[in-house]
Amino acid sequence: MRKLSLKELNRLSPKDYEIREKHPIIIILDNIRSAHNVGSAFRTADAFALEKILLCGITAKPPHREILKTAIGASKTVGWQYFENVVDAVRQCKEQGYIILGAEQTDKSLFLQNYEIDGGKGKYAIVMGNEVKGISEEILPLLDHCLEIPQFGTKHSLNVSVATGIIVWDIFSKLKYKDV
Repeated sequence: MRKLSLKELNRLSPKDYEIREKHPIIIILDNIRSAHNVGSAFRTADAFALEKILLCGITAKPPHREILKTAIGASKTVGWQYFENVVDAVRQCKEQGYIILGAEQTDKSLFLQNYEIDGGKGKYAIVMGNEVKGISEEILPLLDHCLEIPQFGTKHSLNVSVATGIIVWDIFSKLKYKDV
């Protein structure tokens, strides 16, 4: 076994990435405090060739030193849009036919592994909430589903960048590999 060189990885150039077909997933960041978490979301969106990221409320916007540090260039390749209010971002996605998924622990949340995608043909917007308060209360009625990552330790939450990666991978893999 040996590690692959950068050349062997066949990475897309930023220009090729720009014209590449994107997967029908949007990440909505709802009042994320840490720009490092925002940069990580950009990197995740780039890795899975997602449509874009919607930055809402106090969430930092590129160019921002801490976003650039963790995004490692992904904030230049992944499309993004800013909304002052997360409700407006969610409503726009709903109007465009996206299934709205919130990452939150609620009395009606589904464990992530039990969520079944819409026949592999849907478009998804995943709302990730503030590191302390979670997703904004006012968008709960707008969500199609709330997803929860099962946890078995003493903590009942994961870092938002880790949770974003887990949820995006789960939805992405269900869309991309559903018939494999």
